[in-house]
Amino acid sequence: MAEWVQGLMDSMGYVGILLLMILENVFPPIPSELIMPSAGFAAARGDMNLVVVILMGTLGSVIGTLPLYYVGRAFGEERLVVWADRYGKWLTLRGKDIRKADDWFDRHGPKAVLFGRMVPGIRSLLSLPAGMSEMPMGTFLVFSAIGSALWSALLAGAGFALGENYDRVEQYVGPASKIILGLLAVAAVAWFIRRKREQEHAEV
Repeated sequence: MAEWVQGLMDSMGYVGILLLMILENVFPPIPSELIMPSAGFAAARGDMNLVVVILMGTLGSVIGTLPLYYVGRAFGEERLVVWADRYGKWLTLRGKDIRKADDWFDRHGPKAVLFGRMVPGIRSLLSLPAGMSEMPMGTFLVFSAIGSALWSALLAGAGFALGENYDRVEQYVGPASKIILGLLAVAAVAWFIRRKREQEHAEV
């Protein structure tokens, strides 16, 4: 993966960074933790400008959020509520749970998008609830851009500082993303068990 990323940037330059960061948001197995530090290392060698690297990374990241945003927008809250009321019992999920989640996102969505864009593992997926809750496009783009810029600057700066050891960034951030996903999975299981028990008590 590292060789492919480096080869694409060597052949396409800034456009390669842009395309890779778009793909990273659509296909998470292509990690920004590898793309941006590699670009930062290229800037340290004098092959690229660090500021332009960060700008291209930010632009690609923001563009990459749009497909899932529009998927969420097309699916919509009402369709999800109908689906949950019809089939959600198998997941202990009800339509009113969807509405509660949507209300929460309406209140905290901008902060969730801003900080979520800097969390490996969920940074791409946040576009779905943003679309489902019909967050205004302008708001979504602004907070996505700020979060993406901070994340791109952090990773590119680390690659610039580490030089030839830029791949250490992915070595540290990669396990962290797995821990975050693991914690989210545990939280989902705990929520499932709690809801199941509530349903059982309600039926007694």
